[in-house]
Formats: sequence, C-alpha cells, structure tokens
Amino acid sequence: MSHPLRDMVQEAFAPLGVLARSTDHFQPRQGQTDMALAVADVVALGGSLVVEAGTGVGKTFAYLVPALLSGERVLLSTATKALQDQLYARDLPRLVKALNLPVRLALLKGRSSYLCTHRMALAREDHSATDRHTAHLLSRVETWSMATRSGDLAELPGLDERSPLIPLITSNRENCLGSQCPKFKTCFVNAARREALGADVVVINHHLFFADMAVRESGMAELLPSVRVVIFDEAHQLNETGVNFLGNQIGTAQLLDITRDVLATGLQLARGLADWQGTASALERSARELRLVVGKRQGASKLRWVGESPEDIHPGAWQQSLHDVGAACLQALRALETVSEIAPDFMRLFERVAEIAKRVQAFLEPCAHDAVRWVDVSASQIRLMEAPLDIATTVRDRLLTQGVGVKDIGQEDEAPWQDEPEAFAEPERLFAEHDGARDDDADAYPVRQRPAEDTRPRSWIFTSATLGDDPRLRWFTEPCGLESAQVLRVSSPFDYPAQAALYVPRQLVKPNDPAHSAQVAQLASDAARRLGGRTLVLTTTLRALRAIGDVMKQQLDGSGIEVLVQGEWPKRHLMERFRDGAQAGEGGCVLVASATFWEGFDVPGDALQLVIIDKLPFPPPNDPLVEARGKRLEAQGRSPFNDYFVPEAVVALKQGAGRLIRRETDQGVLVLCDNRLVTTGYGRRLIAALPPMRQLGSDADLAQALDALKPV
Repeated sequence: MSHPLRDMVQEAFAPLGVLARSTDHFQPRQGQTDMALAVADVVALGGSLVVEAGTGVGKTFAYLVPALLSGERVLLSTATKALQDQLYARDLPRLVKALNLPVRLALLKGRSSYLCTHRMALAREDHSATDRHTAHLLSRVETWSMATRSGDLAELPGLDERSPLIPLITSNRENCLGSQCPKFKTCFVNAARREALGADVVVINHHLFFADMAVRESGMAELLPSVRVVIFDEAHQLNETGVNFLGNQIGTAQLLDITRDVLATGLQLARGLADWQGTASALERSARELRLVVGKRQGASKLRWVGESPEDIHPGAWQQSLHDVGAACLQALRALETVSEIAPDFMRLFERVAEIAKRVQAFLEPCAHDAVRWVDVSASQIRLMEAPLDIATTVRDRLLTQGVGVKDIGQEDEAPWQDEPEAFAEPERLFAEHDGARDDDADAYPVRQRPAEDTRPRSWIFTSATLGDDPRLRWFTEPCGLESAQVLRVSSPFDYPAQAALYVPRQLVKPNDPAHSAQVAQLASDAARRLGGRTLVLTTTLRALRAIGDVMKQQLDGSGIEVLVQGEWPKRHLMERFRDGAQAGEGGCVLVASATFWEGFDVPGDALQLVIIDKLPFPPPNDPLVEARGKRLEAQGRSPFNDYFVPEAVVALKQGAGRLIRRETDQGVLVLCDNRLVTTGYGRRLIAALPPMRQLGSDADLAQALDALKPV
C-alpha cells in the first residue's frame, strides 16, 4: 500500500534521510523502519496495531516519526511519570527539531504530581500536621513555588515521592475545590490542562488514562482536543493498570482521611453549627470497627470474598460493619448539607462522603458479573476491592467500537468538570484561541488546517518490548480486547550470542526450599566479588529480597562493594547511586531489588554486566484475581497453567532479563537460579522466549565469562 505518509516515513528512515542527517548516533535499522511503516499505515488509514519491538529496535522513534509527520493531533500514553518526562523533555524535542515541524507539545500528569498552592497555604497554617523535618521541606517548596512555571513536583530535587508532605501540598479528586478555589486562576493543574488544549501531541500515562475512564460515564474526559491517533508505549502494563481503576474500592485509611477533613473544616469554618466531634467520631469508629472485624493477620494478605463476607469472617459481623460505615456517612451528609453554602469546602466534602456511601452500598450488593472481590489487609488498614478480570470489554465497548474522538484524559482521580468556568465547556472555542489568537507564538506555530469533521476511523497503536511468546501475542491481545488488531513482531538487532551468556546453576536447591535464598545470595556474592560489583539481583518476593540482601551485605562486608537494597532508599536514589558508583571508579555496587526494578531500570554500558534472577516469576496462585482468571480459563476448557501462568512468567522474565543488554556494545551474563528451566517442558518454553544468548554449562564457565568482562 502506498500513501503520502508512508513515503515521508520511508524517506525519514533512509540511510541518507533526515534522521541520519540531523540526529546523533542514528543508524538505519530494518526492524525500526518496518515498525515505522506499519505505524504510518495505521495512522493514515485507521485501525489497531500491536507491535512487540525487541530491545534496541528503537521503537520510540518508530512510532513518533510517523505520528509527527502525519499532522494529526496525538495522544501518547506511557507507563510511568519518569518515562513521560523522558518523552516530553528528550525524545520529542529532538525529533521535532530534526524534522523541523511546527509542533506544540504538552505534558499532562495527575493532580498528585502538581503543587496545589491552596493546600500548601493550609499546610503552613496547620502546625499540627507537620513535624520539624516536614516543615523544613515545606519552606523549600514555598521558595520553589515562586519560581516554577509548571508546578510539577518532579522539578524539585530531593523531594522523596514517599514524603508525608506530598499529600499536604497536592490535591486529588476528592479535596479539589475546582473553580471555587481561591487559587483557581493560578492553579498549576489547570495551567497544564490549558497547555494540553493547544497542543498537537499530549503525553500522559496509563494511570491517568484509566483513572479518567473510571470516573466518567462517557469513558473519556472532555478537556483535551479530539485526537485521531492514540499510542500506548509500554503497553504490557495496560491490562493490570486498567483493572486497578475500572473496579470499585474503599479503604479504611480513606475513611480516616475524610474523618480528619470533616472535623478540621467543620471546626474551622462552621464551629457550633453542627456536631462535628460526634460526626467525626462516628466515621472514625465505623472505620476502625471495619478493620477490627477482619482481625489480626500475618503480614500483608488478600482475603477471598465470594459470598456475603470475605473468607474466615462472620457474615453477620461483616455486613453489620458495612452498614455502620454507611450510617456514619449518612450522618456526615446531613451535617454537611446544613452548611453547604458557607464555603465550597463543605460542598466538596459532601461529594466525597456521598461517593463513599455509594461504594459501601455497592459492596453490600452481589459482586458484578465477570468481576472478582477481595480484601487487601495490611498492618495499618484494609481495602475492599472489586475489579473486572481484564479490560477487554471496556476496550471493545468504550474505545474501539465507538471510534472515540479522545478528548480530555483529565487527571488522576478526577471528578467531572461540572464546576469549571464556562470556557472549559466549549473546548473547540479554546482550541481556536490557542491555534490563532496568541500573538507571542502565532508565527512559530501556524494554524494547521484540519477538517471540520473527520470520518476516518481512529488509529490505536500499542507497543512494548514484551507482549507474549506466540505469533498472535495472545497474552496481551486477549485481555485487552484486541484479538482483531494487526500484530507485528520485530526482533532485537543485538547480537545476543556474542554479547550475552545465560547460566542456569543446576546445583541449587529447589526454589521452594527454605535454603534457596541463602544459596542464591552466596552465588551472587561470589560472582559480584569476582566481577567487582556491577550486579543487579532481582527477586520475585519481598521475603527473598530481604533474605538475599541481608546475606549479601554480610558476605561482601569489607570487599569495597556497596550492597544497595530496595526499600532502604527511594528508587531514584538507588538508581543514581548504582550508576554513580561504577562511574566513579569505586569498588562497584550490587543492587538487590524486586517489583518495579524488573523494568524501567536502564543502565547501559559497564555499570551493569551481571543480572541474577532468583526464580521464575509466576503470578501467585492464591491471589484472588489470579485465581479467578484461572477458573475462567478452566470453564472455557483451556489450561490455566499453559495459557496464563506460563505466559505471565514469560513476559516478566523477558522484562527482567532485558535489564542486561541495552546497547549494541554492552556485554553481560544472565544467571537464572531456578533449575526448573532445564528439568521441565515449560522451562524450555521460557528459555526459548528469551533472547538467543549463548549458554554456560558450569560454575567454571560462569567464572570464565565474568573474568572476560573485567576491564583490562
């Protein structure tokens, strides 16, 4: 097929094309060009495309170039805020400059990413809410707030994303005052939205996308300009992200938060007009009784909830506790209704409590069809959860079949915009204003001529380095409702047999043996000492993380190798320390990590040359969501193990192994400490899904491979 966009993309990626002429280190790659042309076809003609692009293909340029050259307005969603920042601040500007295009870019994150100056002022007045350290941080934020243009807290160095200050200086859907806020005109969230209104490319994240869908019956928000092209990068996270937002949940911590807000606001703005102490006490008591009825549990756990109550909890006591929460909410609603016109704070509180009451009522009724319920239990709180098994129905019914013109993807935890100023109710008028009425940039950004009504089907592109291990990528397409999408698999251009080696130690005990973690730690310590650090140890559980981290610290004490363990420092600090330790010529670093470090940890070069994975990353079989998915496959006459558990492990294992080789010049060794890989049929399937590394047969081979990696 031939069309103008395809021809432009072909020229851009040619050996002497615009990218080769204007972009540093660009090298034509057939796989990248193939992907770019497939994206161009879908952008031009509409439809859905799923692309698995191996590490090193250059998938970012492969989807950005046709999207930018198309002249369409584009919504680009990625997995994390860090990846958003990279796309917006590095990749997109480089390409816009290289292609010499008059394209406006916008970055849109959730509310919790932006400073709320109104809540910052309240935090300063409420001395009881901050300790000495938090008060010092607040002073730094106040100083920074006078200079920042975006209000994005990611700009502020040294502010830990886990800091207790964050919820005090940011807003969410529940406590935002909207257009009634005294700081509305200078609100950073609204400024970000206005930037998005005039943008040709808007960069968001998956959490933002689904959070918006979850709170709007239409399935899309109303603020962003209509777009024809939607691109999801790191799409392997889409299903789990969507499931988390498209269900229903209530947490006792959430109940206690609103209790504090009702009491503080009532006493501050309407003292004596309602029994605020009694209202707050009823809410707090109902939350604590709900937690108590669950009883003490060993560590964090998930309780199945199939009938009237979760497992091991008396149905009568459970139902009564839920009714008590609902009754306390009704009492709070009556009190708030009497003072609703005094201040906008009370109206927002009324809406928050009403939403909780609505959710409580939903949990008193039977679970929705094709969904699963459970209770998350931790030491400090419980959360009542109900979620669909996947996002397939939502994608088919609310996205693809409607050919939706994607409008505002809003903000995380957003509420409908019924309280916004009149201008926001007429987005097309604002688009026109942004396209032509700004004298300061009218010349730099000429108005694009777009048809008044575009009848072409929407274009949906989904891409990731890991989407399954079969030709149709069913692990991804089935739960995402994309069975009819075009599928393309592009292999990595790396020379894995020359660049990487794979070792599966046969002598280790089975992964379920209590001695397994200690043996992994010993092997990792010996290997790291021989290599001089430069090692990443990935674990499948937090228990193994702690056990392996403790043993390695003992084993490597005095060696000059620093052992970093996830949880001891913020993720950003751990990544920077790992990279800096190697570059500074110190003894080197070992990082023991789990969860989020299986992906998104990018350390090219010599700083990371050994990745050790403790065991196969199967999903936990006793997890209620995993269990329900398995039962559904059984009911369909399929094998839960072969059709769900193994593909899940394949994708996770490929993500973890992908930390090792990031460039054409990288060298390294991958050690998988699970001998099921060489003793079972499914183990061979897992190895076959990995890049084709050369395989090592013994500890001596491993030692030789590590010695070969040492700098001369």
